[in-house]
Amino acid sequence: MSNVQSVERAFAVLRTLAGGPAGVSEIADRTSLPKSTVARLLGTLVDVGAVDQGRSGGSYELGELIVDLSSSAVPSRNLVAVAHPCLVELVDEIGEAAGLGVLAGHRVRYLDQVDGEHQVQVRDWTGESVDAHVVSSGLVLMAHAPAAVRDAFLAGPLEAWTPASVTDPGRIAQRLDDTRRAGFAWVYEEMSEGLNSVAAPVVNAGGTVVAAVHAHGPSYRFPAPGASAAVAAAVVAAAQRVSERLAWAPDA
Repeated sequence: MSNVQSVERAFAVLRTLAGGPAGVSEIADRTSLPKSTVARLLGTLVDVGAVDQGRSGGSYELGELIVDLSSSAVPSRNLVAVAHPCLVELVDEIGEAAGLGVLAGHRVRYLDQVDGEHQVQVRDWTGESVDAHVVSSGLVLMAHAPAAVRDAFLAGPLEAWTPASVTDPGRIAQRLDDTRRAGFAWVYEEMSEGLNSVAAPVVNAGGTVVAAVHAHGPSYRFPAPGASAAVAAAVVAAAQRVSERLAWAPDA
């Protein structure tokens, strides 16, 4: 097999995984490649970080390298550079950590985080990925994803991260509909016990949701009693500011 042919086949595999996690047999069917070839390509792509093997071990998804490349492909309009000042403003307003995430397969990849001044802080998730159904950013991003991506996501697997995790496809589908209507999503201790979060969508100049701004904090103080609506409004406003700056950025 020539080097060019190998590259073409590797990209065929990556395009398939862009639609969501898949196993060797499914990828082989979609790409019309032999299973042995798909398995070999996946092994190489996993080695270089372009593909990750799912938590269940039977499926593959786009890896951190692909997300890193896509997020840095646009210079002055680099999403993190555009969003960071808005995250700082949000943290100043609500006093809790705020961050930015993008969809990577059926997971959320966190690109940035700004911490508050509390002595007790949540961990920094920058550079890590988590299942979309257990985090507020994931619900926001999946709520606005293409129907094919959403359907594949709901088809599973949907694993529980904590006792509070919602894994029923019907309930998650309803949450996605509710999130799309509301413009934000709250999640209470579904990804990590003792951690709550709220997120809202970031939209590019073409009207496509490309990221989510979130705020999160320890469940004992976040949100403060009676403050969930105000906090959600602040996160929505921050996401809107990022969207506006993204539209203004050169070459955005």
